[in-house]
Amino acid sequence: MTGKAATSAVGRLTAPGVLTAAIALIGASGCAATPHYAPSADTSTYYVSPEGDDQNEGSSPGQAWRSLARAERVALEPGDRLLLEGGARFTGTITLGSAEAGRADRPVVVGSYGDGRATVDAEGSPGISVHNTAGVEIRDLTVTGDRASYARDGGINLHADRPGGGKLDRVSVSDVTVSGFQVGIAVGGVEKGNGFKNVTIRQAQLHGNKDAGLLTYGPAFEPGQPAYAHEDFDISDVDAYRNTGDPGADDRHTGDGIILGAVRHATVRDSSAHDNGSRSSGEAPSGPVGIWAYDAKDVVLEHNTAYRNHTGSKVDGAGFGFDENVSDSTMQYNLAFHNDGPGFYAYTRKVNGAHTDNTIRYNITSDDGRKLPRFGGLAVYGHDVRNLRIYQNTVVMTALENGKSGPALRLMDGQTGVTVRNNTFVTDGSPLALADQGLTAKNVLVQGNNYRAPQGQWAVQWGDHAYTGLDAWRKATGQERVEGRPSGLTVDPCLAGGELPSITSPDDAHLFAPDCAALADKGLDLRKLFGIDPGSVDYFGRPVGTPPPVGAALPTPD
Repeated sequence: MTGKAATSAVGRLTAPGVLTAAIALIGASGCAATPHYAPSADTSTYYVSPEGDDQNEGSSPGQAWRSLARAERVALEPGDRLLLEGGARFTGTITLGSAEAGRADRPVVVGSYGDGRATVDAEGSPGISVHNTAGVEIRDLTVTGDRASYARDGGINLHADRPGGGKLDRVSVSDVTVSGFQVGIAVGGVEKGNGFKNVTIRQAQLHGNKDAGLLTYGPAFEPGQPAYAHEDFDISDVDAYRNTGDPGADDRHTGDGIILGAVRHATVRDSSAHDNGSRSSGEAPSGPVGIWAYDAKDVVLEHNTAYRNHTGSKVDGAGFGFDENVSDSTMQYNLAFHNDGPGFYAYTRKVNGAHTDNTIRYNITSDDGRKLPRFGGLAVYGHDVRNLRIYQNTVVMTALENGKSGPALRLMDGQTGVTVRNNTFVTDGSPLALADQGLTAKNVLVQGNNYRAPQGQWAVQWGDHAYTGLDAWRKATGQERVEGRPSGLTVDPCLAGGELPSITSPDDAHLFAPDCAALADKGLDLRKLFGIDPGSVDYFGRPVGTPPPVGAALPTPD
């Protein structure tokens, strides 16, 4: 939002300050569960232990080296393993350069042996650096940074800038904890044509970092010739939290959770971003977001949670977002609550046609907009959002302690082909929908939704007119009509948590499941009427029939 994603973003490459400059450009569990590579007889395994000796051969636990500096003197060939003693701490950096690793089918493994995880304590550097190579598996490690690393480095830093470019094949990061860096895990390429493919990141705890928990980035996006530095990323079970931001960074957003940039074919699932951005600058032109994408295509954000994310500035602080130049992407089955900004948003400030054909469906947002209620619970804004489909979501908004409140749905001018269907919107008197002046049916179509205000006045603000009834709004604007017939409802959705459920943790999502059938089959038949895939299951994984329900969930089974 507000120009967050102008180009690319983070990772210390070869010189201090590269991470900060790149981010500024954007803003103008257990080892046994991991399918590890099994080394063949012609590979080497090296061991490092505090009880070792750098004069040893390093070839067994009894002949372990003592320091990472000694391990750095060995070039790791495809299939080799570098293992650190579990429970021990090691000062320094582990680096893999262009002459090492390199084979996707025989990855170099960097990890722990024995009981527990080893810890890599970086001093003014990344903890683990993978530069211009791939075929690497990083697992079962804790990586921490010092003050200098916090200022400028990626904790686990993957970077590509090879002459001639090309995508480096296969990196796996699993069962890691990364803290104390500018960015926890950074994956990037700044030269055109450089990047990574087939990257897996899972079971990662990313906390206490300055600018972001996880970031992928690449060169500036060219809408006339769209290209993506990275492809085929699978991110799961990542928890990005308490990445606080930088109060002195007035030129960029800091304190993000998970950012996907410059990538095609990527999924973030079963992950969370929470309590980020609490120290982000109040003077920055843009703010942090929990989980979001920019300069990306075919991205799926699903089964994630984002809550209590903050912004120091007057924008952003959202749970989930599709920002600049995102296309053919989907947010589904996610939960957002108590974020400073909207639970979900779509935004672009660039009029280039590159923000198009995205979907927001089967999500729940509760009491978002805690600091910035004007953006509502679900927001569409910017200058050129095209062909956005919003359906089967449940949005609940209640007033703040100071009495201020925001709309459930916020629609700003500058959109084309946006459709809003089969959603449930609930407020306690704030507008159920708030739309800018000039939005016509060509810009936005609102059809088949349920609007409920159990407390306060039922209201829809459309342009400069406020409507206190569904029929009056329909007649005046042409909204909530399908093939000339009236659509839309104002019935009690019978949410399990009451008229206005209060949520305090991700475990409370069940409060938003209906306990009656008032909306069970009242949705529009999206496939028949509009050729839209309605999805096979609801938020809770229950099979959806035809027609679908209104809102994100079917009634709870008896």
